[in-house]
Amino acid sequence: MTDPPGQLLFAGFEGTRVPDDLAALVAAGRMGGVVLFSRNVENADQLRTLVRELHAPAPEEFPLLLAIDQEGGRVQRLRAPWTVWPPMRALGDRDDPALSRALAIAIAQELLDVGIGLDFAPVVDVATEPSNPVIGDRSFGETPQRVARHARAFVEGLQSAGVAACAKHFPGHGDTTCDSHLELPRLAHDLERLRSVELPPFRAAIEAGVAAVMTAHVLFPALDPVRPATLSPAVLRILREELGFSGVVFSDDLEMRAVVDAFSTRDCVLGALRAGVDALLVCSDRKRWSEALATLESAPAPLLAAPLQHVRALKDRFAHAARARAFSNAAPPYTAHQELARGIAPSVA
Repeated sequence: MTDPPGQLLFAGFEGTRVPDDLAALVAAGRMGGVVLFSRNVENADQLRTLVRELHAPAPEEFPLLLAIDQEGGRVQRLRAPWTVWPPMRALGDRDDPALSRALAIAIAQELLDVGIGLDFAPVVDVATEPSNPVIGDRSFGETPQRVARHARAFVEGLQSAGVAACAKHFPGHGDTTCDSHLELPRLAHDLERLRSVELPPFRAAIEAGVAAVMTAHVLFPALDPVRPATLSPAVLRILREELGFSGVVFSDDLEMRAVVDAFSTRDCVLGALRAGVDALLVCSDRKRWSEALATLESAPAPLLAAPLQHVRALKDRFAHAARARAFSNAAPPYTAHQELARGIAPSVA
């Protein structure tokens, strides 16, 4: 049986209860995953109920994979009573990969306890531009060597504890001076520059077995003068052919101004698939994710075949265990995790 095309769509929603239309799509196998944000979380009991309501209607053969951005620092959707983690720069400054691995294991344990099987982390961009408004201390550091060390450790830790990692933002967002949520960044870097600075952390994450990689909505005119990386076959060939990545490629959110200012939802979906993206993020707008679903369901079967295989493999590895944990007993307190966070950055934890 061919998997439904909607298995390639990961959507977000407003509010703290599951919308009826989303639940119906999950029950029909027409939604691959749901991305949770702080706006969906009131407290631990509410989140546990929400997650169970998301998992419950999914057919056994098409389990839902729940995803979240739980990086630490500025970008962590779960805060107290869960552990508040320092930014990844604090780990890079300590430069102890064993500590990064331990923190990632702890993050995975907390996510699994509420039935979440995919973390859109770590950021493996190299923070070479001090004025970068979107990366900054989300990065482990300013050199590819340091970022690569900690990317490898974080991926190994997170996935050893049962949560899929996603290295982002390929091929690199660390040298930009603008935010792709608001406009399209452009970087003049050629392939030689990328190979020396931006790509080594992605290579390290791939060597560590990272399950997923997320693209950057950044234009690299030396590689593709028209299309940002998310929509560029030339850029994503580097990921697949030169770096040898065989896992799931996620788009960054297809609602961001870097892409929607120049491309329709349909063009984003088809362009991403043609470039080599497997799974599509549409993180809040129900009209837009409905358009994305309609585009997927009318797309040519050959365009969907490899992405559906990749997403199924990801789910076979991570979705079932996370779903089972969602229906287990309440999570224990995270005293040891909080002590770990305080030991890294006392002012944050």
